[in-house]
Amino acid sequence: MRSGVRLALDWGKARIGVAASDPGGLLAYPVETVPAGPSALGRVADLVTEYGPIEVLLGLPRNLAGSEGPAAQAMRAVAAELAGALPGTAIRLVDERMTTVTASKQLAKAGRNTRRQRHVIDQAAAVALLEAALHSERLTGRPAGELLQPSEGRTDADERPEPR
Repeated sequence: MRSGVRLALDWGKARIGVAASDPGGLLAYPVETVPAGPSALGRVADLVTEYGPIEVLLGLPRNLAGSEGPAAQAMRAVAAELAGALPGTAIRLVDERMTTVTASKQLAKAGRNTRRQRHVIDQAAAVALLEAALHSERLTGRPAGELLQPSEGRTDADERPEPR
């Protein structure tokens, strides 16, 4: 397991949930909800400066079958923007299927009214994304997701040969 803080972003059309890990990669915790819009990239850059993560994990919304639709393509465009705004910071795209559903269920079990607290769901979804990525790295010894190649806006999945 690599040492260092990670930031996770659950990037939505209205809000961006942000979560962070401890340097040992054991705990994931909510940080804040950033309003989506023109100032969002600047706020995320401020959080990267504040937390100094070894990487930023961005949720990639694949469909339940695992393929990518328009939402995933839009998130790849966001990832390319992030890479341009955060030079020198590793950006990884991580499958986020079911993170919002998982977060909503956990909050409901805890007695939280999720209809009135959408910002809490966004943070909880970012925590769920980060927890899944940390768990994957602990199991496999490899970072979760696809590393975005900042200079080209491509992921390391683009470098893999096609399966036969």
